[in-house]
Amino acid sequence: MDRLAKMSPAAYVEAMRTEFERVMREVAEAVNAAPEGQVINGSEEQVRDLLGAFRAKAYETAVQMRVDATEAAFFPGGPPQPKTPAR
Repeated sequence: MDRLAKMSPAAYVEAMRTEFERVMREVAEAVNAAPEGQVINGSEEQVRDLLGAFRAKAYETAVQMRVDATEAAFFPGGPPQPKTPAR
């Protein structure tokens, strides 16, 4: 396999939508939970960690979807199944 097939950007966005919405809710909750007068100090690290984990998941998902698209193009009917010996 010399080249990777392209993934569908629309399928990628759809695959990440639930995770994105969850992370954005958690970011909002972290900022809202920070004490008044300490919004940055009270939420910055938690938000950084949430977005860092999301960044890793987003990249991992994108790479996996590109590999999956390549495999689907290489094996149009799905990957070959191992043959079982006849009895």
